[in-house]
Amino acid sequence: MADLSYPVERLALQRTVRLVSTARLRDPVLLGLVAGDQLGDLEEIESATSGRLVAKRQGTDGIAADEFIGSHPHANFINAAFAYFRPRALNRFNGPGRGAWYAAFTTETCLREVVWHITRELDYVREYRAVVEYAELFASFAGEFIDLRGVTPSPACLDPDPEIGYPHGNALADSARAAGYNGIIYPSVRDPEGTCLVALWPHAVQSVAQGAVWRVSWSGNREPDISQATA
Repeated sequence: MADLSYPVERLALQRTVRLVSTARLRDPVLLGLVAGDQLGDLEEIESATSGRLVAKRQGTDGIAADEFIGSHPHANFINAAFAYFRPRALNRFNGPGRGAWYAAFTTETCLREVVWHITRELDYVREYRAVVEYAELFASFAGEFIDLRGVTPSPACLDPDPEIGYPHGNALADSARAAGYNGIIYPSVRDPEGTCLVALWPHAVQSVAQGAVWRVSWSGNREPDISQATA
């Protein structure tokens, strides 16, 4: 467990922004291949193979089934954020077995964070050709959060090197959950002017609504073109 000597603030945030792949907004790929009377069979297949639905039914190594939320609007997006995780690697405030809801105060900060991560993957193959689309998901939050804004010196969990920052971030997240805090607010590591938030519990994410869609394109250069997608 990490030291919890950082400031804790009771906050009410009306709107934060998360970016999710538009692939998550589409109907199941088999939907167009089945007749109406076969939808039940399709739902049964999805229930057996969807990581989100399996986690909601059985839990995972890091999150209990009863932590997932029920049938209110966009619950599937909230549950998916906690059901899906990198199976053998850390993110800044979560690791294998338990996801988290990462968001920012602005879309620009979200885009900078997303672009950094995808560019890092393209660096591995040294082939900068890709097109991805992300949809904005707005959400509100209320409650107690560890607040790393203005903390000096900068906490180790915010080190820009994932090998350094991520283990410290996971330790802090474990301590924050054990203390019952909703999450952590912190300066964006990829946008010097930005602020990010991570929600550590599904129930902390409220009033989710969809916004615009953004297209990020790499056409041979390491720096992508970013534009708002049109219908």
